[in-house]
Amino acid sequence: MGGQGVGKGTFSRMLRERHDYKYIETGDMLRNAAKTNPDIATIMARGELLPFEMLVNLVANCINDNNDQDILMDGFPRTLDQAQWLVDNYADKFDIHVLYLNVPEEIMIKRIQKRIREGAGRADDSDANAIRRRLDIFWNTTIPAINWLKTAHNIHFADVEVSGDVNDNFANILRALGE
Repeated sequence: MGGQGVGKGTFSRMLRERHDYKYIETGDMLRNAAKTNPDIATIMARGELLPFEMLVNLVANCINDNNDQDILMDGFPRTLDQAQWLVDNYADKFDIHVLYLNVPEEIMIKRIQKRIREGAGRADDSDANAIRRRLDIFWNTTIPAINWLKTAHNIHFADVEVSGDVNDNFANILRALGE
């Protein structure tokens, strides 16, 4: 978990190079769903989160299609309701590890700008208002979920500082996972 530009995609890729995970990247899942569902496309264009039931149904379908493979989730949960849903529905089925990739907002913004300069930015990265809305959602909606997960039972939670060099950051992540 973490805000925009913290490296969720980069570190997920690095973890997948080390382990055979089923990868659920919520952003890609939603962008693909938006291609065929105009309601999802409109919500995403405004920089807003999908309604709870719509999102958890998509996520549950991905989780339930699993063949006993470890799952790596990127971008979910983002709200307190989503975090509670994940723990309530899956903590007794999976050994859940939550990593909060902790980065100050100014670094998030610099990384988003770098992503745009390097041509790796997403469509919603080029709209300053959408970026601001996404950051506001993170601070107002995701941080309460993170704070709840810190104390949730039956999961492992780690606050991982990832403001430095990508290799040092990845070493911090591996330590948090006990590797």
